[in-house]
Amino acid sequence: MSDDEEEVGEAESVGIVLGDEEARVVGALAEKSLATPESYPLSLNGLVTACNQSTNREPVVSYSEATVETALEGLREKKLARRIKAPGQRVVKHRHVLDETLGLDRPDLAIITLLLLRGPQTPGELKTRSGRLYPFASLDDVEAALNRLAAADRALVVHLARRPGQKESRWAERLSARDHASEPYRASAYAEPRTASSSTSSSTARARGPLGARRVRSSAAPARSACRPSPARSARSPPHPQRRGRSQFAIRQPAR
Repeated sequence: MSDDEEEVGEAESVGIVLGDEEARVVGALAEKSLATPESYPLSLNGLVTACNQSTNREPVVSYSEATVETALEGLREKKLARRIKAPGQRVVKHRHVLDETLGLDRPDLAIITLLLLRGPQTPGELKTRSGRLYPFASLDDVEAALNRLAAADRALVVHLARRPGQKESRWAERLSARDHASEPYRASAYAEPRTASSSTSSSTARARGPLGARRVRSSAAPARSACRPSPARSARSPPHPQRRGRSQFAIRQPAR
C-alpha cells in the first residue's frame, strides 16, 4: 500500500499531550491494527464506527465525522497518525504510528491501547481484555510490560495508588491529559458485585456459626411443605368411592 504519507519525526522531539478525542481515535486505530489487520487501515467512516462502538469502550461516546477529522489533524501534528491513499483508490484511509514514534513492541502497544480505550485498569483486567490484541501468557508478563513502560525515559504509564475498597491497584496511560487518579473504579467491569440480600444472609450465617447457617437455610424452605399430608396419614385415608350407578347403593326389599 502506498505512500502518500507524512514523515515521522524522532520520538524524543515529540511532546505528546492528547485530548480526549485524540486519545479515543488513536486508541481505536491501534486496536484495529492489532485485532483486525485484514480491515486496516480505516476509512473515516470506519474510524467513526470504531470510536463509537459500545463494547470495549469506557466511556461510550458518539463522535461525529467532524470531531474525528479534527482529532486526526491533531494526531498528525503530533506525529502519531498518517493518511494513506493507495493507487487507484479514491478513499483516504488512516493509520496510527504509535509503535514507530514511541518505539513500542506488540505487547507494549496492546497495553497502551487498552488504557487509552478503557481508562485505568488492574493487571488482571488488562490480561483478561488483551486476548485479541496480544495473548499474554501470564499475569507476570502483563506486569513486566507495565514496568517496562513505566521505567522508560519518558514514562508512558503510571501506577495509581490503591484506594479504599480496592483489592488491586490500577495503572493508567500518561499520553492524555486526563486526571486518572480521580476516575471512579468500576468494579462491575471485572468482578461481579454482591447484592444487599446475599451480603446480609452471609453475614447472618457467619454470626451464628455453622449451626446457625443450617437454621437459616431450613427456615428459608418453602412454606407449602408444611401443608403437605404426611405419608402415614395418606395411607390410612380410604380412597374416595367411585360412583358406579344407583344399584350399588339401593336397599334390598324383603321377599314376600
